Amino acid sequence: MAESNPGSWTDSMSGRERVRHVVELLDEPTPVQKIADRADVSRATADDELKRLQSDDWVTETTVDGTKAYDLNPVRMLFDELTDLIEGHSREELESQLTELKEEQEELATEYGVSSLEKFREQLADEEFSAEELRERRNVITTWEAINTELRLVRHALQLYDDVVELSSPRTDPPSKLV
Repeated sequence: MAESNPGSWTDSMSGRERVRHVVELLDEPTPVQKIADRADVSRATADDELKRLQSDDWVTETTVDGTKAYDLNPVRMLFDELTDLIEGHSREELESQLTELKEEQEELATEYGVSSLEKFREQLADEEFSAEELRERRNVITTWEAINTELRLVRHALQLYDDVVELSSPRTDPPSKLV
């Protein structure tokens, strides 16, 4: 891991904190030794912290080329993202965001004369495009996929909104009076 001041990485964070920091940046299953190297800790420290993170449901254990590896828990990531959306936005803001995303999706469909991303993709195989046009269409696909992902997240957040707000609100019940 390249840091501007190499000493600050190890001076400002404990080994376990560095392992957690490296894990937060994972984008694919990564072997324990590679995580240890990036975090500048021993393999034993990394393995111990990764086992703890696994027991807390932050990571999942897998194998890469026959070697024990870890990856971020996708279910935990989804719920964290939904919780962040709900805590950071009012219901009205999420509804407005849903409308904006749907408008973006409809604009793409209108601009390219298709009803869905799947139909847009079918055009790639059915029509002849130059390399530049293909690059542009790949960019459109990436944008459309991102919009679809955001739409799903916002819809889920709206579905769970009341439950999450209620469960995360502090209890205001009067204290019990035991005699």
